[in-house]
Amino acid sequence: MYKKEIKPNFKNLGEWDFYCNDLMAEYTQCVDEGLDIEKYKDVFNSVASLPPSEEKKNLSDAIFKVVCNTETREDYEYDEPSELNDIKALRQPHSFHEKPCDESTLKSKVSGALTGRICGCLLGKPVEGIRSDEFIPFLKQSGNYPMHRYILSTDVSDEMCETFKFNLRNKCYADTVHGMPVDDDTNYIALGQLIIEKYGKSFSPADVADSWLKNLGKDSFFTAERVAYFNFINGYEPPFSAIYKNPYREWIGAQIRGDYFGYINPGSPELAADMAFRDASISHVKNGIYGEMWASAMIACAAVTDNTEDIIRGGLAQIPCTSRLFEAVTNVIDAYKNNVSYDECCSNIHKLFDEHTGYGWCHTIPNAMIVTAALLYGEGDFSKSICLAVQAAFDTDCNGATVGSVLGMRNGITCIGENWTKPLEDTLHTSIFGVGTVKISEMIDKTLAHIIK
Repeated sequence: MYKKEIKPNFKNLGEWDFYCNDLMAEYTQCVDEGLDIEKYKDVFNSVASLPPSEEKKNLSDAIFKVVCNTETREDYEYDEPSELNDIKALRQPHSFHEKPCDESTLKSKVSGALTGRICGCLLGKPVEGIRSDEFIPFLKQSGNYPMHRYILSTDVSDEMCETFKFNLRNKCYADTVHGMPVDDDTNYIALGQLIIEKYGKSFSPADVADSWLKNLGKDSFFTAERVAYFNFINGYEPPFSAIYKNPYREWIGAQIRGDYFGYINPGSPELAADMAFRDASISHVKNGIYGEMWASAMIACAAVTDNTEDIIRGGLAQIPCTSRLFEAVTNVIDAYKNNVSYDECCSNIHKLFDEHTGYGWCHTIPNAMIVTAALLYGEGDFSKSICLAVQAAFDTDCNGATVGSVLGMRNGITCIGENWTKPLEDTLHTSIFGVGTVKISEMIDKTLAHIIK
């Protein structure tokens, strides 16, 4: 019927929609995972430099086969499984004194956690993607350094817009929004509620995949989630949906999805981490999975202790002590205890991970290190902690949101001042089909109901 060969327009495919678009992220990921891949670096570079085309796709497919069949280096020092039983076998327990939490206290904590997440996300959202070499000068010029408040539209002058490469125009500034704008970080709170309502606490990875397909469009997902979403459509089921042509398999996407499982398992970090694993494993492997397990478990721990180090180590107790994430977070704890300053701690993170690359900016590990630093150096103060998380750059809205969850759960809703909550107007906008805009207070009530069940 058609004499011409039918091909897609490769130039119109999105950045995360096609494996060949980010081959150097794949290469860096393979090296960090310990694969004996460095001998193929020139091949990765050569194919990555080609313009979008059928030929580039075919060569990238061949590279993926090479990746799948490459062995781990003999000198690789980490042991990082992606199966739950194997993860549990490599945990290092951490015990701490737990404080009882009555019904009234629990309501305050859950309200604080959910509200804190939204406030932290809104704090970082206008500058998501900015790099520190522009962010710090911007904060100083706007009288917000060290960061201590929301960024406002009145902070931004025409001269700034011309000076800085980062686009400062038409952002979600706190003095221009009515409720929390749509964001993937906050979408996942509402989606977590839907998953628990429909499938219960014994939901499976396949249930999560089904929920994604039925409740969200592809543009609600980014990096690893976008890859997994397309993989679901094409018949790749978990855990293969996380593996197939996914160069973002250890990026931060899962770490931002696990908060709700911490909310509904207060004082039960292992249960929170188990749920987080089932969620993370549809799109991530190894440290990508561990990031969500760690964040969920931290929030669960924060319900029953005020000790920040116990919260962080309680989260680490749910992931392999033989992993890069465990080592990286522990190194931040050690730096803090050895009186390394916050600025020096952040400088060291920036030296380890290049924020000017997508891989360095968005990988789980540097962002987990930022979260850890903010929690420790924030010394339990909600405002200080979320500001430190955002001021460090990297994934600003994600890190502000995670720190906001932990501190909100630790301290309760009374720790969050009206200066943070006023722009929210008790309103959360989502891009979830059939949900749309919801009241934050109603979400809190639903969360408490899921704890009781």
